[in-house]
Amino acid sequence: MVPVRPLFFAAALAFAAAVAANPREFDLPNGLRLIVKEDHRAPTVVHQVWYRAGSMDEAPGTTGVAHVLEHMMFKGTRSLGPEEFSRVVAEAGGRENAFTSTDYTAYHQQVHRDRLPLMMRLEADRMVNLVIRPEEFAREIKVVMEERRWRYEDQPRWLLYETLLATAFAAHPYKWPVIGWMPDLQSMSWKDASAWYRRWYAPNNAVVVVVGDVKPEQVLGWARRYYGALARKSIPSRKVLAEPAQRGMKRVIVKAPAELPYVRLAYKAPALRDPANEWEPFAISLLAELLGGSDTARLHQILVRERRVATSVGAEYDMISRGPGMLFLYAAAAQGRNGLDLETNLREIVARVAAEGVSPEELERAKVQQIAQTIYKRDSFFAQALELGMLESSGLSFRDAARIPERLKAITAEQIRTVAAKYLIDDGLTVALLDPQPLPARAPGAAAPAARH
Repeated sequence: MVPVRPLFFAAALAFAAAVAANPREFDLPNGLRLIVKEDHRAPTVVHQVWYRAGSMDEAPGTTGVAHVLEHMMFKGTRSLGPEEFSRVVAEAGGRENAFTSTDYTAYHQQVHRDRLPLMMRLEADRMVNLVIRPEEFAREIKVVMEERRWRYEDQPRWLLYETLLATAFAAHPYKWPVIGWMPDLQSMSWKDASAWYRRWYAPNNAVVVVVGDVKPEQVLGWARRYYGALARKSIPSRKVLAEPAQRGMKRVIVKAPAELPYVRLAYKAPALRDPANEWEPFAISLLAELLGGSDTARLHQILVRERRVATSVGAEYDMISRGPGMLFLYAAAAQGRNGLDLETNLREIVARVAAEGVSPEELERAKVQQIAQTIYKRDSFFAQALELGMLESSGLSFRDAARIPERLKAITAEQIRTVAAKYLIDDGLTVALLDPQPLPARAPGAAAPAARH
């Protein structure tokens, strides 16, 4: 067992406190929020624009429109032609891309510090001046549909995952995939993307995060110049979306071409809402870590090394989200093992944790691993900006980044056992089993198409 060093925790918390004092926030009169964090280790800067609009804000019939609009944001404005945005960033020596999630959509660039004003001008331009050309949309929607085919429909584990979510959630929009259902993509028009853009893309629904070799007051001046002139919009009111209580175990079997069985368990669990006063999400996060966060975790030690019923295992839990939380456990079968065997083994381990708890050594190791992850991300400008933007866009505060390590450190073994017994129960469980079907013959040299955004 690896003992936890008190000096490590002390250093981690001291570092987190120093980080908390660094980011500065500014609110422009038009509602745009700016967060600036100085880091002078390299003459570069990361610039991110976050819109609080993701797939959970969509409606049945237009699933996937948030992601489609992300693609269209690179197709030109009143002053820039299609793909010209990316060309200008590349000529400035920068890198850029974007991503869409259930909770938000974000656009980002990494450039030399002197090019930050140019990035702000470009993003401010497409925040209000995007032009969605029907012919460009017709081409790009085919790209998105092809992306769905090869990334999801042709990947059995991803297919299982989206089927699991569609089964686990009865009402919440987390039940549909971020990329959208294929029938909705097939019937989508450029007018749907345009309506989404007009509804959600506005300075008062955006957070701009800048991390790097900059001075906050100088960044504020540029933000006022480029973003400050944009008019705020009336953003639709958002209803609180609640998921009805689950009243029994759910189960789904997915048949797809694959070599071996695979199982994924999903337990309903709370997400973080009040970091200062809640403890359960922090305990669940550590529970996921000690169950399946590494090769030293309990699932790997028992199922892979000792019993040899699985070739790979893991656990996932995102405590930061706008919607309901969920803890996942998964395992890929070893040769000769079936999905039901894997499920039985996973649930047996969960039941043991709920009944007997965990050892102090397990908990200490999980704390070291999780707190270390929060420290290591400080080595990356992009990861620092990602953490700040994600917190702000999920309804929390960027200041909570400094609170997370100390809250993790305070969790006890009894709290781990308590959340396991409370939330890892059959009535809140959805089980998805992959029933492997014969693999199709693959043409020599066949490869998946490249996706840009």
